[in-house]
Amino acid sequence: MTIILIFLFVLISWFIVDFYFGKITHLQMISRRHYPIRYSKWLLFADGQELYTNLFQDISDAKKHIHILFYIVKNDQVSNEFLNLLKKKAQEGVTVRLLLDRIGSFQISQKEVRTLRKSGAHIAFSNRPRLPFLFYTLNYRNHRKITVIDGTIGYFGGFNIGKEYLGQDPHLGYWQDFHLKLFGDGVQDLQTEFMLDWEKATKENLLGVPAYFPKLPKGVLPLRFFPTDGAYLKDFIVDLIRKAKKEILIGTPYFIPGRDILRDILDAIKRGVNVTILVPYKADHAFVKEAAFPYFKVLLEAGCKIYRYTHGFYHGKIVIIDNELCDFGTANFDKRSFFINDELNCMIKDPEFIQKVRDEFLLDIFHRSEELTFFSYEKRPILQRGTELFSSLLSDLL
Repeated sequence: MTIILIFLFVLISWFIVDFYFGKITHLQMISRRHYPIRYSKWLLFADGQELYTNLFQDISDAKKHIHILFYIVKNDQVSNEFLNLLKKKAQEGVTVRLLLDRIGSFQISQKEVRTLRKSGAHIAFSNRPRLPFLFYTLNYRNHRKITVIDGTIGYFGGFNIGKEYLGQDPHLGYWQDFHLKLFGDGVQDLQTEFMLDWEKATKENLLGVPAYFPKLPKGVLPLRFFPTDGAYLKDFIVDLIRKAKKEILIGTPYFIPGRDILRDILDAIKRGVNVTILVPYKADHAFVKEAAFPYFKVLLEAGCKIYRYTHGFYHGKIVIIDNELCDFGTANFDKRSFFINDELNCMIKDPEFIQKVRDEFLLDIFHRSEELTFFSYEKRPILQRGTELFSSLLSDLL
């Protein structure tokens, strides 16, 4: 027993030291990236089948180059269809670059990688775990999802590639999420972000290739991209919350904001801002559901409205402020997105776009969710309360 305790103590100590110094080293290597306001044409998807139909068709229609970054590509029928389509385009002579997160896409086999490369496609993996900070780099993930086709069409948002995103997971059911298709202006910033991640993974610098950055027409949607690499996202979210005068709507699969952002939300409620939070009823990862409940108590006591999505699994990532500002992107409302992951968010101020997202949010609340009242919160099972305590200890990594 003594040997086991010593081993556990050494292991936990290593985790803490590794993560602490790994994080410091990482922060020394990054800096903020700033993009201007762009004006794009757009199409919003809240359903996986509609997204895949459009995405796969645009890939099929590509004439010159396809650049794709996903956090997760599974090993299932949907993923195989996606990968086979990329092989086909590479064999046709279209330049195909596929960048996947090393841990998120762990199901992709070496055989599949060899087959892709044999077809002529280029494939690489982001954020490989490495020494000397193995534990930190195991947790440092590239959570961005970017597709750029011929430099003129772009996609980004919350969907990955797999059957669960079509609602075919028997446990999770229907998958509610958001993904945005952009035409023209703004796509160049998605291209830049892809190429920066590609260079980090492969050492190949493509930013100076004019063919990847054609002249792009402008649309009516004003937007501005905010990439974050395990830093700066918290400041961005705090600024949004402090701007609110009337209403804050938050949709997220994981609500683990940390004490500072929680304090800012409570301050907003005190100054008369109505705050509504939408989270899933079901969980797709261990402990993330329970880690949110300690935050729920003080929010419910303060007058915050909290709803849990019961129609399937909620994976949307949005923050709407006063029906005037919308934060849309890949980042969850949790400490992992704030302080560890590579993410890509976008600030959008267009009334039509915001109203469309808000309508979808309200539809999910009033027709696909149940309200978490303080009474129901107090009646949660004893076993869950114990799990909440344990989950809170792990919350920095959830």
